[in-house]
Amino acid sequence: MKSGEVGNKVNRRRVEPPSRIAVVLSLLAVLFVALPVIALLREVAWSRLISDLTTPEARSALRLSLLCSISATALAAVLGVPLAWVLARVEFRGRGFVRGLVLLPLVVPPVVAGVGLLAAFGRNGMLGGTLNMLGIRITFTPIAVVIAEAFVALPFLVLAVEAGIRSIDRRYEDAARTLGASRSLVMRRITLPLLAPSLAAGLALAWARALGEFGATITFAGNIQGRTRTVPLAVYLLLDSSPDVAIALSLLLVSICVVVLVTLRTRWIGAIR
Repeated sequence: MKSGEVGNKVNRRRVEPPSRIAVVLSLLAVLFVALPVIALLREVAWSRLISDLTTPEARSALRLSLLCSISATALAAVLGVPLAWVLARVEFRGRGFVRGLVLLPLVVPPVVAGVGLLAAFGRNGMLGGTLNMLGIRITFTPIAVVIAEAFVALPFLVLAVEAGIRSIDRRYEDAARTLGASRSLVMRRITLPLLAPSLAAGLALAWARALGEFGATITFAGNIQGRTRTVPLAVYLLLDSSPDVAIALSLLLVSICVVVLVTLRTRWIGAIR
């Protein structure tokens, strides 16, 4: 069979119309995701949006959320980037187990993660006695918020960075070393520039996940105004007392998620296309 005929057959297969059932189910899936967002937009008091977002409760939650989520992302980067490098480049026994352990926060319920952190760092936890002797208190403080957010955000960073490291053509690094470049120079001039898009994607995803964390935070850090009450916790609390403020904060979180997705569309959504 000639190559032209094969190409024509492939093209014909590509333009085959989908089945009606597939179209209907696809529309239902899109509607299932879009309907809550549309409903949220309908509930927003647009005329008072700015004033709702600048109430003392909202400002306090926003300030704390930004500080803690950025700190959690930095902590996840410090721990996650070297781990991703080891998982991608180093062969060792139990690598699959380590990868599975790192990805565990993706499937563990956030409340259960909070209970685990409480059992580890709480006053009566595994490390609680040692921390108390050192005068360090973690639970129900902003530090607990950072730890909880970093715990749930770490897998997103590791996944993105490990995939980026695996996609790097090592021949560039080998050629540079052959020409006499040191390991640090190869890292700065070749590896890091090639890894930058994946690292940026991982940081963005980790930050968005940290910003939206609820279950682990409320379990491990509590819900203390000005200390541990982040935006998701404030939304939950204000739904009864100030629903307009809660909806405004919810809209802000959705907007941030949309910005993150749009920022990553070239690398992720574009790749799917």
